[in-house]
Amino acid sequence: MADEKMFKLRIIAPDRVFYEGDASFLELVTSEGEVGIYKNHIPMTMVLVPGIARITEADGVKVAALHSGFVEVLQDQITVLAEIAEWPDEIDVNRAKEAKIRAERRLEMQDPNVNTRRAEIALKKSLIRIEVGDI
Repeated sequence: MADEKMFKLRIIAPDRVFYEGDASFLELVTSEGEVGIYKNHIPMTMVLVPGIARITEADGVKVAALHSGFVEVLQDQITVLAEIAEWPDEIDVNRAKEAKIRAERRLEMQDPNVNTRRAEIALKKSLIRIEVGDI
């Protein structure tokens, strides 16, 4: 029975419950790298970094952009607390491309007053948005 392989998934952003439903697989990006999670995974918590989340449901796969947060994995449920969560149709790809150009310029400046770590994160977020927005 398909239900035996499903777990409860909640993705919560500051402004809304982004996703709530049953999934059979979740793939996302953590500070330790890409992680794939099935039901009955060992319980753990992880740090979420900007990346693409793939949610496998009974009728297909949904893709979203998730930016920074935490993931709690229990055997039959997963909770994601994300700073930002966006579906492909919510992303303004042109705005993301402009953000990418701004971040690249800040990184190229080599100005000691420029926070390069912040520019690197902005670049990563813009690249994720561009990739998800084009799906």
